[in-house]
Amino acid sequence: MIRRRFLAQSAAPGAGMLAGALLVAVAFITAAAAGEADVVAVEFSCNDNRICRFNVTVAHADDGWEHYANKWEVLTPEGELLGTRELLHPHVDEQPFTRSLSVSIPQGFSAVVVRAHDLVHGYGGAEMTVQLDQ
Repeated sequence: MIRRRFLAQSAAPGAGMLAGALLVAVAFITAAAAGEADVVAVEFSCNDNRICRFNVTVAHADDGWEHYANKWEVLTPEGELLGTRELLHPHVDEQPFTRSLSVSIPQGFSAVVVRAHDLVHGYGGAEMTVQLDQ
């Protein structure tokens, strides 16, 4: 999470109101900065039966049980869900964090999309498309 601090210094009339408005704006920006859960790295290995183990690193400004990254998913490029790794608790002091999941990849797919989800924003953070045939 990026935190910014603004210091308002002015002797002009109404400066107190301006400083208050800035503080409200900063509070809103800080809350929004927690933002969506981002997939920041994916490592994988696949066997001959197309069972792939994904090690996915997620970054999110978890701040407790009400707002944390609660899962990540592996999907086909068309959006069909192949697997979900549930995250059962916040990772407030462990950022970014990596968790694993094994997924069966159907024939005909050479790429998958990995995305993360958080309790407040849902989906929308950075996703990664992984080329499996490389």
